[in-house]
Amino acid sequence: MSKFSHLNESGQPIIVDISDKAVTKRSATARSVVVVPPVVFDELIRDNFHSEKGAVFQTAILAGILAAKKTGELIPLCHPLFLENCHVQIECNEQQEIIIECTTTVTSKTGVEMEALTGASVAALTVYDMCKALSHDIVIKETKLIRKTGGKNDFERTA
Repeated sequence: MSKFSHLNESGQPIIVDISDKAVTKRSATARSVVVVPPVVFDELIRDNFHSEKGAVFQTAILAGILAAKKTGELIPLCHPLFLENCHVQIECNEQQEIIIECTTTVTSKTGVEMEALTGASVAALTVYDMCKALSHDIVIKETKLIRKTGGKNDFERTA
């Protein structure tokens, strides 16, 4: 049976000891999907992705970057990292969903998937916040890791 990395032998929470790990370039990409009702989507398109609060996608991108940078302060057992790159991209698909991807990069002893996941999540929450005046029928459908490289194991989601 596998052991949770953030628990010691007594079951108490710990920060993972990375002192003996190798420094490598690490990258991760996470995706959040926001489903908005037609009234919100139509209004966003008509108003060039602006709401009463301002530019929706630009604000969400900034929020995602800020959140990724602050992940170590938000998630109790995450190591604080100095991100070398963070890129948040927002697009709409054919199903009128808002697709948010956050890619983070660092050269470190620990990975950056939590930073990518946090960035995508907070960007999605920001879209919700900026559009809720039009409708509360907005759903953040999913947030998931798409890929990570560097460190012990690489990961690529196939579906």
